[in-house]
Amino acid sequence: MTWAPVAAVVIDRALGEPPVRLHPVVWMGAYCTWAGTRMRAVTRPRAQVAVGAIATAAGAALAGVAATTVRGCLRRLPRVPAVLIEGAVLSTLLSARMLEREVVAVERALAGGDLAAGRRAVARLVSRDVTALAWVQVREAALESLAENTSDSIVAPLWWYALAGLPGAAVYRFVNTADAMWAYRDEVWVWRGRVTAIADDVANWWPARLTALLLAPRAFTSRAGAVRAAVTAAVTTSPNAGWPMGALALRLGVRLGKTGVYTLHPHGRPARAADTARAVRAARWATAVAAAGAALATAART
Repeated sequence: MTWAPVAAVVIDRALGEPPVRLHPVVWMGAYCTWAGTRMRAVTRPRAQVAVGAIATAAGAALAGVAATTVRGCLRRLPRVPAVLIEGAVLSTLLSARMLEREVVAVERALAGGDLAAGRRAVARLVSRDVTALAWVQVREAALESLAENTSDSIVAPLWWYALAGLPGAAVYRFVNTADAMWAYRDEVWVWRGRVTAIADDVANWWPARLTALLLAPRAFTSRAGAVRAAVTAAVTTSPNAGWPMGALALRLGVRLGKTGVYTLHPHGRPARAADTARAVRAARWATAVAAAGAALATAART
C-alpha cells in the first residue's frame, strides 16, 4: 500500500519495538533456534548443505505465507485503516529506533568515562570480542554497526517491500535473521549455513549499495568518488557490509575497522564523540529517503 512504508517509519520512530510475544522477528528467531537444533544431527557436509537449504526455504515460505495472509485480510478494510495496519506490521520488520538508541547508549557510556559500560553497550550491537577494545575502537564498532544495520534492518526491508510488498519484506527479514543465527564459518555451521549466507548476500546486494549512496551522497557525485567508495568497501570479506560502513567512514572522514581484519578509510582521523551524532543524523536521512522511495515505488507498481 502506497503510504505504508512512511507509516512504518513513523510508527517505529514513535513506538519502537513491539512486545516480544508479538514480534515477528522474534518468531523467526524461535524458528531458527528450533530448526538449528535439528540441523545439528546431520553430520555429512553435503547433507548439511541440503538440510540448511531446506530449513531456509521452509522458513522463508512460512514468512511469505504469513505476510500474504495479512495482506489479503487488509484488502477487505477501508484504505486508511489498511495502510496504518500494514505500516504497523511493516514497522516490526524495521529497527531504526532501537538501532539508534543502542548506538547512542554506547556514546553516552563513553562520555561518562566508563569504558567497561561502553564495551557492554557495544556488545549488544556486534558479535566480535569487545573485552579488549580501547575507547576509540568501541566507538568505531558502534559506528560500523550503525552503518551496516541501517542497510540490513531499515533500507533492505524497505527495498524488498517496494519490490514485492509485505511478503517481500517478511521473506527478506527471515533470511537476514537466519543468516545472523546460522551463517558462521566455524565447524558447526560452515556447511549448514552456506545456503542461508548466499541468500543473504544476494538479498542485500542492491540495498547495501543504495545505503552507501544514501549515507554519503557526495561520495558518488563523480566517477572518481564512486571508485573510491568501491575500493573502500572492498577491504571487507563481505560483498555487502563494506559499502555502508565505508560510505559512513568517508562521510565522517574517520577511520573505521576491526583490528587484524580490515581498515576502512585508513587515512581518516580517529572517530570522535561528535561523529556519533553526525552518523545518527545520516542514518535518519537514509531512513527517511528510503521510506519515501519505497512509497513512490509502491505507487508506481500498483
